[in-house]
Amino acid sequence: MDSTNSSTHHPTTLAVLQLFRAHGGSRYGGENVSQLEHALQAAFFAEREGASSPLIVAALLHDVGHLLHDLPADAPDRGIDDRHEELGAHWLQARFAANVCDPVQLHVVAKRYLCAVEPTYLGQLSAPSIQSLGLQGGPMSPDEARQFEQHPHFCDAVRLRKWDDAAKVEGLVTPYIEHFAPHLDAAAKLAGAAE
Repeated sequence: MDSTNSSTHHPTTLAVLQLFRAHGGSRYGGENVSQLEHALQAAFFAEREGASSPLIVAALLHDVGHLLHDLPADAPDRGIDDRHEELGAHWLQARFAANVCDPVQLHVVAKRYLCAVEPTYLGQLSAPSIQSLGLQGGPMSPDEARQFEQHPHFCDAVRLRKWDDAAKVEGLVTPYIEHFAPHLDAAAKLAGAAE
């Protein structure tokens, strides 16, 4: 049953679900999952760890920028950083509060951070993620890492990054996107209350 036809959902929730219906079937870079599968896996891992609704939404939407740009799928092979974290955060800022937008904007920076502070982290990255790391600036310097640790959403960005890295499992069974509609509703309502 598709619960998204209900007028009870927030307009932002409906817009997100429509965006994934329109573009979620595209391949997620060089990985063996689609954009939608990657998003669902990240949100599933966040929910399983008891994350808040805004952080589950950030996990679901961390790569929404890939659904918004018109660059070719092989942009990294051409040496192009699509800056999807900036594009995605910009799109989200009109719809959600900082507790969703900031972790999304910082999830690429969090990869650079983890490469600098966790000795085994780089070896756990997929080949496409290592390729994009080079385009994104490589591991942080110690000064950059210390500065990043001061950001109010630093911990959430690091948690999100780890779910992102894990969310590339071909054939993993997750809930459908409609399952996450209540989290989207809650986060969108929180953003409206904060205005």
